[in-house]
Amino acid sequence: MTAQSRTALNWRKSSYSNPDGAACVEVATAPRTIHIRDSKHIGGPHLTFSPTPWAAFLPYASGRR
Repeated sequence: MTAQSRTALNWRKSSYSNPDGAACVEVATAPRTIHIRDSKHIGGPHLTFSPTPWAAFLPYASGRR
C-alpha cells in the first residue's frame, strides 16, 4: 500500500480511548483488508489483515474468548 492510499483510509479508534490519543491503536477498513496502526506514529508502519484472520482475532481482543 502506498503512502497516498494509506492516507485515503478512514482511520478510527475506540470511543474508550483516552481523549489525548495516547497509547491507542487505530483501525481502517478497505474492501478486502483491515489496517491497524499506532495512533502516536500515524506515518509509521501498520499491520494489514484479511477479514478472516481479523474476525478470528476480535473475540480474543475483546475478552470474549
